[in-house]
Amino acid sequence: MARNLWGWGEESAAVEVEEIRPRVEGFLGPVEPREPELPRVPAPRLDVPAELAGFTSAEPRVRAAHAMGKSYVDRVRGFRGDFSTSPDVVSRPRSEEELVRVLEVAERERLAVVPYGGGTSVVGGVEPSPRADQRGAVSLDLGSLDRLLELDDVSRLARLGAGILGPSLEGKLGERGFTLRHFPQSFEFSSLGGWIATRAGGHYATLYTHIDDLLAGVRMVTPRGVLETRCLPATGAGPEPKAWVLGSEGTLGVVTQAWVRVRPRPVHRASANVHFDDFWLGVDATRAIAQSGLAPANCRLLDAQEALLNAVTADGSNVLVLGFESAEVPQGPWLEAALSLVKPFGGRAESRGAADAGEAWRRSFLRGPYLQDALIRLGVVADTFETACTWKAFPELHAAVAAAMGDALERVCGGGVLTCRLTHVYPDGPAPYFTFLGRGRPGGEVEQWQELKREASEAIVRSGGTITHHHAVGRVHRPWYERERSPLFGAALAAAKRALDPAGVLNPGILLG
Repeated sequence: MARNLWGWGEESAAVEVEEIRPRVEGFLGPVEPREPELPRVPAPRLDVPAELAGFTSAEPRVRAAHAMGKSYVDRVRGFRGDFSTSPDVVSRPRSEEELVRVLEVAERERLAVVPYGGGTSVVGGVEPSPRADQRGAVSLDLGSLDRLLELDDVSRLARLGAGILGPSLEGKLGERGFTLRHFPQSFEFSSLGGWIATRAGGHYATLYTHIDDLLAGVRMVTPRGVLETRCLPATGAGPEPKAWVLGSEGTLGVVTQAWVRVRPRPVHRASANVHFDDFWLGVDATRAIAQSGLAPANCRLLDAQEALLNAVTADGSNVLVLGFESAEVPQGPWLEAALSLVKPFGGRAESRGAADAGEAWRRSFLRGPYLQDALIRLGVVADTFETACTWKAFPELHAAVAAAMGDALERVCGGGVLTCRLTHVYPDGPAPYFTFLGRGRPGGEVEQWQELKREASEAIVRSGGTITHHHAVGRVHRPWYERERSPLFGAALAAAKRALDPAGVLNPGILLG
């Protein structure tokens, strides 16, 4: 199937604007659809280096497909036909030896190397942006490193190539009766290496929320050699080397292989949608579950507007999507225990124990990125941002974000909508995920988005939240990340960069200035 050059996913899966136009007009008033412009791709600044010719391309469409990620700004630029950030060449190494060759050529020829992963970054993490002293940029596509290399079914561990995409990973494990159960919203098009490099959040709303929890060992190629960790259930031997790989965002090295913790595929499920008339009673109920030790796989609270926007319910209630799953044990008793916890907070269970209780939410979740493409065609400024904070800090953070975004949407867009859901929950706090929509000014949508994003980020940081829970840092979040991290850790990170990548060829501008 053909991938959408400017938008999300497969062209054949695009959401038709007329499908969502009535809902958008219910929020914002009349809107008119627009058509995308033809792509404009600049000529490359360099020829394909001879040593890389067998696995490197300078074809315009290949370069355009690696020009940017899938943030709102990326997609608006692509919709307008602006592919000025296209890399000069795209390398697809078929082995670590060929990857090492790319890094050697890049050092010698003063080229930036940008690991592409699946290209789903929403924070400017894969845009080829060479420094002023570099001659051009190579986009690095590890799609050929996509094999299941080893499976230890006794220890429930699997070793895989980092270029493998979500569906292929699950398919190969499924043939052996196992699953990773890591399903970020980008699952269909993102890679294992990308999940590790960005510390991606996945399917589990509790317990195994990040890829960190599923990573047992990793191998990363750097310009100064290979950094490889042992595959162990736990160790107390000094600082954890995996910590330098997780969240490194392609700036310290390139992940080529990983050992991950797998499990048998679940066959026992129990789920329910729980409705609350009051959002904050729903928050209290969700906290009770998060602190109970029950560890549901799905525990996502949607405020009333979020539930309406995602077609989960139209009755004005706030909805907790609750689900349990296991390969070994029936989950009905666990669901019953969770429902007994939420009842004192006024929770009303719907579709109790039904397998499809969260199906409307699941469908909406996977279609969300396609929905943003249709909103762009309708001239709507629409995006999401996420954070994490303590339960005690959440009311203040929520109020601060709501006030800041309410004012900003009025000022920038003449009004708009802000919704909230809790995507992941921990015993000590939630991960709130906000969505905003406003009317765009033709030609001015990027500037509008920038102002809205700045207001949201400032409100989050002022209220004690992290600038990102699972979307990574990239270029978009770096100013606030630099304020969030300690100066001493920043110096240590810069020292690690000098040790592993002294010429600075890897993803310049990410994590460090």
